[in-house]
Parts: sequence; C-alpha cells; structure tokens
Amino acid sequence: MEHAEVVRRMILFDKGDARRIQHFLKVYMFSAVIGKMENLSPEQQEILEIAAILHDIGIHPAEKKYGFSNGKLQEQEGPAYARALLEEVGGYAPELIDRVCFLIAHHHTYEGVDGPDWQILLEADFLVNSFEKKMPEEAIKKMRSRVFKTGSGIAMLNNQYGYEE
Repeated sequence: MEHAEVVRRMILFDKGDARRIQHFLKVYMFSAVIGKMENLSPEQQEILEIAAILHDIGIHPAEKKYGFSNGKLQEQEGPAYARALLEEVGGYAPELIDRVCFLIAHHHTYEGVDGPDWQILLEADFLVNSFEKKMPEEAIKKMRSRVFKTGSGIAMLNNQYGYEE
C-alpha cells in the first residue's frame, strides 16, 4: 500500500470509531479503482487517494467544537488537520498538500468541480454513503444523473445496485 503511513495515522486519528475507519477505507478503495480506470496521471491519482483517505478528517474536530458535524463543518474543519497530518508524515510537495486540502474543503460541494480528482472523490464517497445510509433507489438514481460524470463511477454505481441504465 503506497499510502500506508497516511492510512495508519488516519486510523489513529479516528481511533475507537470503527464506522468512520471502515468508511474512509471504502472511499479510498473506490477512489483508487475509479481513478485507475479513468487513467488519471500518477500525480492526480496520488492526490485523489490521499484526499480519499483524509476526506472526513474534519468530523471529530467539528463534533468536539460544535457538538455535531454536518458536511459544511467537515469541509471547514478538515483541511487544517489534514495539512498537519501530511506535514508530520513528510515527503509530500506543498502543491500536493494544498490540493488535498482543497478537495477535503469541497468533498460535499457538487458545484464548480474543477478536475477529475474532485469528481471521482465525490462519486466514491457517494458510492459508500448511499450503501451505508441505505438510500432509496429514487435518491440514488437522482444523484447518478445529477452528480456522476465518469464512466467508471456510473458503471460501479449501476453494478453496485444492479441497475441497467
């Protein structure tokens, strides 16, 4: 695993919260697979995978600070913690850290998507959330038509739920 130390540190960050650990690991795997299927450059793939690992790092800080953690608070609180973690791990270029933090600050924002790394992170997170939250079929299909853009992400969603479209 290329990002084993980031994964290890994120597990420690979420220590005792198995549900959230399982969640980010699933988003990481969907992101990695979709990114490879969409032929991202090695640089974009690395950014995507690291952002997927860390995308929900703002949940615990938001809960501690505000008593709850909606999507906007996750986006607000997450980047500073992600930056600190990546700087502690070391070896990452400032530009990579900046983009990862940007993606974390926008992983619940569906407008203005400016790159395949952001698009795939949104799709991977939804693939996992739709299952974990047992979303109704109508809501899943609405998100598919509204948000999904990559052929690989659409195929994964269709296959996950057995949709023909």
